[in-house]
Amino acid sequence: MKVAIYSRGLDIEQHNQLLVLAEELRRYNISILLHEALSDHLDDIRTAGADIAMFKDHNDLSSEVECLISLGGDGTILDAVGLVRDKGVPILGINFGRLGFLASIGKEELSVAVDTLANGTYVVDKRSLIHLDANIPLFDNASFALNEFALHKRDVSPMIKVHTYLNGEFLNTYWADGLIVSTPTGSTGYSLSCNGPIVFPDSSSFLITPIAPHNLNVRPIIVPDSNIISFEVEGRHNQFICTLDSRREIVDKDVQLAIKKESFSVKLVRLNENSFLSTLRNKLTWGLDKRN
Repeated sequence: MKVAIYSRGLDIEQHNQLLVLAEELRRYNISILLHEALSDHLDDIRTAGADIAMFKDHNDLSSEVECLISLGGDGTILDAVGLVRDKGVPILGINFGRLGFLASIGKEELSVAVDTLANGTYVVDKRSLIHLDANIPLFDNASFALNEFALHKRDVSPMIKVHTYLNGEFLNTYWADGLIVSTPTGSTGYSLSCNGPIVFPDSSSFLITPIAPHNLNVRPIIVPDSNIISFEVEGRHNQFICTLDSRREIVDKDVQLAIKKESFSVKLVRLNENSFLSTLRNKLTWGLDKRN
């Protein structure tokens, strides 16, 4: 068995956790493919006796890789999606970050996670992605996102107008700082901080959430993800910001943009007990009241 390991970077304490992970993988004779961002840790992992090689990007992930282990928070998992792309490699997120809706496995569960991985007793959740079409090349041919697509005004612009259409039919003009279109997975991300609803991951929908709308009667709306959503942007400035998850591009306001459901999905690994409901209760402290 071979697994890939990715992280944006690790501090001293997390370095020790990486060595623990490498030791656990060695116990099950699991080979390691380490991302180049972790090259500073390579010698110590080799000293631990692990069978290890390096990789750079998605082109280096072969069909032999059975899982990609993401060490970090939810943002690290979003990076990992860009590495996996349409290869179908499941992503297992170990939470080295803070909140961790996606990276729901705690670092104290490393041994359990590796044992579950080695014995194939884990659960795989398929998560839909959002795809961006544009009349100019954007995002280096990786025009998809797990959480959301968003339009933002630039700092020099007071507000933008986003004319929004569903399958070519006019929906609304949003006078706002921006507009978010999120997947169900992204409903607990940026959209939630802008008062968007929480949606179950398998609900087959898009969430359209305005950012600081000028009209108070404008509210988030949920539409089926079979829709193609297109946009026309106006503003006093000739450019605006377009984002896919944590990636961003500055584009001219005459660029044509449309989003739809991506043709492939992403597989997220979870332990049996880590359901979406339990994650919501734990991360949002539902059911707890300090008065009691």
